[in-house]
Amino acid sequence: MRLLLVEDDKDVAGFVLKGLREAGHVAEHADNGRDGLFLAASEPFDAIILDRMLPGGIDGLRLLETLRAQDNHTPVLFLSALGQVDDRVKGLKAGGDDYLTKPFAFSELLARVEALGRRGKGEGPLTRLVVGDLELDLLSRAVKRAGQKIDLQPREFRLLEYLMRHAGQVVTRTMLLEGVWDYHFDPQTNVIDVHVSRLRQKIDKPYPTGLIHTVRNAGYMLRAEGS
Repeated sequence: MRLLLVEDDKDVAGFVLKGLREAGHVAEHADNGRDGLFLAASEPFDAIILDRMLPGGIDGLRLLETLRAQDNHTPVLFLSALGQVDDRVKGLKAGGDDYLTKPFAFSELLARVEALGRRGKGEGPLTRLVVGDLELDLLSRAVKRAGQKIDLQPREFRLLEYLMRHAGQVVTRTMLLEGVWDYHFDPQTNVIDVHVSRLRQKIDKPYPTGLIHTVRNAGYMLRAEGS
């Protein structure tokens, strides 16, 4: 894949560029909004990794809004320290396809970017996740199963979102600690087990078939029956 990283933090940019190139991708870099917009608008990329806060008079939101106004539908992953719900909603509404907060695990960044690349151009932003009869709306933060609304706490929502983004894949304890709790070490607690159990009570228990499966000695997998 040919990727564009628009990131002003030299350490983050160096880390991401090194990882992308080691994974076999071609990666270009701009360290400010103006250069990023010029490259994104003038050269073809399979996906763009975009910071929200950028120097150069053009921040990430304005950069993306300009691209979309020019009918440029290159998939965009926001990579930002702005991680509140309102920040994520603004990024998606501006035309972003995905949103990852700092600090982050490179393995997750790579998986998300490659997923965007597989989706191809012109599909518009990802605002809804669906697995079987389970639906999650990234904009309204609403969750439904079989048409019935399910109320989740913020951490439960984030856990479910992570599992749905990795539907059909084994999600390890380390992946959940990094992707949902932002831990880059194992604090040796049962926090994951407790939250998965609570999520199951809401997502699975009232329904005839379960979606959240335990993979022995590995982790968890969210999948619909027959998938």
